[in-house]
Amino acid sequence: MNLPLQEEKISAAIVRRFFAKLERHLSIDVAIVGAGPSGLVAARDVALAGYRVAVFESKLAPGGGIWGGGMLLNEVVVQTDALPILADFGVASESVGDDYHTCDAVEMAGALIYGARRAGAVIFNAVKVEDVVVRDGRICGVVINWTPVHRLQMHVDPLVITARAVVDGTGHPSEVVAMVTRKAGLLIDSPTGGILGEKPMWMESGERTTVENTKRLCPGLYASGMAANNVQGGFRMGPIFGGMLKSGRKLAGLLMADLRAESNAP
Repeated sequence: MNLPLQEEKISAAIVRRFFAKLERHLSIDVAIVGAGPSGLVAARDVALAGYRVAVFESKLAPGGGIWGGGMLLNEVVVQTDALPILADFGVASESVGDDYHTCDAVEMAGALIYGARRAGAVIFNAVKVEDVVVRDGRICGVVINWTPVHRLQMHVDPLVITARAVVDGTGHPSEVVAMVTRKAGLLIDSPTGGILGEKPMWMESGERTTVENTKRLCPGLYASGMAANNVQGGFRMGPIFGGMLKSGRKLAGLLMADLRAESNAP
């Protein structure tokens, strides 16, 4: 009797588990594109409320711009009013005065990833969102492929994930919103109906507008974090992350309110 080799068992376990996970998330409530701080906070909050959430990250390591801190000095800064969000993820901080606190960047990135996953959100890394699904003026899904396939420009057709809500959390380029305005020709909730583009560094303004600009842009499409600021023409702010965390929490509230209203609609 020929028994399966250990190597075969291990490979089979990975294949079965991954494709079962992928199949369960072919139709979801919320697709978050980009596993940066705002997206991870929103993913945790929405998943804790019982919604099915998947995060699609094009890089191998989720966490966005947290890991490198400022110029590869792996510390980041948050303001006092963002500390309750850090506490929800178990992240330690140290006061440096003037309403500012420092956090270890690796601890913060790791905690946000683990917190989102523990809450029930699934993170698909090394997956590139290359298009969106549009029906009757509504964004209702994303088109995905492996990041290496995208980078090598291989002629490989993608797969589709349908979603009740799609979030652009891709950071400075606001890649998903760019697809929607360029390819779908849809107008979004901005002063011009399109993407205004990011302004230069002004930390105080950028932190404030990151939260203010977190909103629903058109039916089924939302933006958070630096993607939201880029869409609305806000300033950048560098390695200070309170606004990003609060953007994620605001986004979660918006998503859940809209999902509930949709479910209750006649």
